[in-house]
Amino acid sequence: MYRTLLPGIIPLLAALLLLTTCDPPPKDFTAESPAEKDRRMEWWREARFGMFIHWGLYAIPAGEWKGETHHAEWIRTTAQIPLEEYDLFRDQFNPVRFRADEWVKMAKNAGMKYMVITSKHHDGFCLFDSKHTDFDVMSTPFERDILKELSDACREEGIKMCWYHSIMDWRHPDYLPRRDWETDRPEGDADMDRFMVYLKNQLAELVGNYGEIGVLWFDGEWEGAWKHEHGRDLYNFVRNLQPSIIINNRVDKGRSGMAGLTREGGYMGDFGTPEQEIPETGLPGVDWESCMTMNDHWGYNQYDNNWKSTSDLIRKLADIASKGGNFLLNVGPKPDGSFPEESVERLNEIGAWMKINGEAIYGTSASPFRHLSWGRCTQKQTAKGTRLYLHVFELPENRLLRISGLYNDPEKAFLLLQPDNALAISRDEDALLVQLPASPLDTVNTVVVLEINGKPDVSNPPQIRAAQRIFTDTLQIRFLSERENVEIRYTLNGTLPTAASQPAGDFIVIENSSAVSARCFRNGTAVSDSVTARFVKVVPLMPSPVANTAKGIRYSYYEGDWDSLPDFTILRHTAEGTVENFSLKYKQKEDHYAFCFEGYIHIASDGVYTFYTDSDDGSMLYIDDTPVVFNDGLHGMQEAKGETALAKGMHAIRVTFFEKGGSDELKVLMKGPGLKKSPVPDNVLFHSNPENK
Repeated sequence: MYRTLLPGIIPLLAALLLLTTCDPPPKDFTAESPAEKDRRMEWWREARFGMFIHWGLYAIPAGEWKGETHHAEWIRTTAQIPLEEYDLFRDQFNPVRFRADEWVKMAKNAGMKYMVITSKHHDGFCLFDSKHTDFDVMSTPFERDILKELSDACREEGIKMCWYHSIMDWRHPDYLPRRDWETDRPEGDADMDRFMVYLKNQLAELVGNYGEIGVLWFDGEWEGAWKHEHGRDLYNFVRNLQPSIIINNRVDKGRSGMAGLTREGGYMGDFGTPEQEIPETGLPGVDWESCMTMNDHWGYNQYDNNWKSTSDLIRKLADIASKGGNFLLNVGPKPDGSFPEESVERLNEIGAWMKINGEAIYGTSASPFRHLSWGRCTQKQTAKGTRLYLHVFELPENRLLRISGLYNDPEKAFLLLQPDNALAISRDEDALLVQLPASPLDTVNTVVVLEINGKPDVSNPPQIRAAQRIFTDTLQIRFLSERENVEIRYTLNGTLPTAASQPAGDFIVIENSSAVSARCFRNGTAVSDSVTARFVKVVPLMPSPVANTAKGIRYSYYEGDWDSLPDFTILRHTAEGTVENFSLKYKQKEDHYAFCFEGYIHIASDGVYTFYTDSDDGSMLYIDDTPVVFNDGLHGMQEAKGETALAKGMHAIRVTFFEKGGSDELKVLMKGPGLKKSPVPDNVLFHSNPENK
């Protein structure tokens, strides 16, 4: 009996055993609650300052190739080096001066709390021991796992270890697209699904073999092969490997150009990544981190001596913290494993400032003030109220620091440099005044601590709103204040409004060019600083006399490699024709090309018109040969706008565009009298047609 049942029981038992031992299904981390995210982001928000490191084979040529000295981490593509030639750098990689503990101690002494290093950059070379490729550090003469040594050293010093990992891979046979100059590397049977397996295998190594990792900092997501679905999948994959890890927004397709913030639309990523820039204003409720170089390159370039000063870097750190962001400052090590002397010098000097003033950076939140003429402000909540850290960049000549629009009663004030010496505080209308000593003061950034009762009660200057900054007849101007029970008074000549100045009411109408200044008052007393906006009355540009036209605009197509819009007057086009609108559909390559569109736009009525270009990479828009929209430079999809006054009729329009690499897109939009912001319609675009064809 048992023998007859055995053949059926064995498979059943095996299936039951499999069900009890298999891993649980992966969790969907895209549904994480705000409270869960807050707990995960807590250390990162506290840290505020980290070190970025770009290092790999590209350090060996030190920026030079065949007499050109502008290269760095992108050298394989900017110098168009074939794979077999670039791979020879692997045999030269032997950084005998690399000391993981020295790197980590330099970061720690500079006041940095985390370190992000290129585990793999776009060239595909890995600084770690990977079982899924031989294009890694273990195949070099060095034969040491750099990431293992760094992660151990970071753990020893209490620094969070983080990885930068490129999605784009110029070497892997399954990654597309190829560089357009790689004529010897046909796409063949490249398979993105196979590449995803490779990418995930390496990420499993990075997240599984080195202990706790703070951040996975992705990059290279902008090319067409990478889709939103890939980003969502990869975000969940990594979070399932290590749920506490933080992942930047470059895992997905939602980054808005070099500004780095995530567009609306359900894109993945825990924080935005502005690159080489700082947002102009604070971003309440948004986590972001500005990454920036000390000179002009991420990787090592021995010829790049355009170093930012220590003063500039310290002020950038304060500026970023005052807007609620983190600062990720880059070092590009030399091929021997040492840091450039200029980087070491700046790290030491920043560290000296941070040893005294780090309290004004770590764990702070954004400034409650919209604008401070003398510097920046960070803040922390205390048991009794709030500690405001006033970062003074420009010392007042009379040493009387004015903090406008602050209602709270002060407790005390002192310098972080001299915490035991109290500073005198007085009040003048809306402002608290702090008396600074004659010396000693830090000429770069003196931090004044002002302790106040309660949360900051700040009356920022009113906002001045108008449809545009230029006008042709009259212009309606509105004034808004976030404060209740205040009266806004204004002047039209830029002078400081007083209690005797005109009240604003709901709105005013101006008929001439004006410098409108506004200030909030309560019971005849000023309760805010003033703000000024300038509005200019202009004469509309007259239309162009055009005899014969046909629908559509002319285009000229060019090919070349540029980092910004070229001078089209000296280029020779390779194709031309007419197209119904501003379209890239007649491009003949995926990368390294440009268009110049020229024609006329019919304006239906006199007035001020706003034009926009959304482009990846750069674009410019001209009306009647006058630049209106400047959107030049290397960036992802980014919008820029400009205004011009136009009379009814035909006006010459020209739009130029170039594409370096990655995604490419161009949109041209307009807004004007009776016209909401929308794409320029086909039926208003024309080109000259003397033969009436």
